[in-house]
Amino acid sequence: MRLVLSIVLLVIACTFTPQNARSEDRNLAVQHALKAADAWLNLIDEGKYRESWAESASFFRSKISADDWAKMAAAARNSLGPLISRKFKLAAYASNLPGAPAGQYVVIEYDASYANNKSVIDKVTPMLDSDGQWRVSGYRIQ
Repeated sequence: MRLVLSIVLLVIACTFTPQNARSEDRNLAVQHALKAADAWLNLIDEGKYRESWAESASFFRSKISADDWAKMAAAARNSLGPLISRKFKLAAYASNLPGAPAGQYVVIEYDASYANNKSVIDKVTPMLDSDGQWRVSGYRIQ
């Protein structure tokens, strides 16, 4: 009986290690970040640039005004033309990114096609904001 109990405890200890907990936390973070990125990209796709600024992470809003963001985003997206398609490519969890404060980030890439450019990578970086919500802190079109 003791042997069986020892084996059960060993299995439980191996299953619920801090590494597994971190991995599960990261997977959950990626899921939340993907939802935030998709909702934010929908605003961009609809031309709601000021709303996208308001829904962005506080770090993002501290780096650019709503007016400047709306002008930049409109110029970039108008040159691409309407979105034809966007497909998830990859997501990577990070705790440190160049030029950004330490925190929780997920770098997400989508393969996208626009009317004026058929092969684009939309890179969106949500972060866990100070209020505990995932919000976009960066956007890049490559």
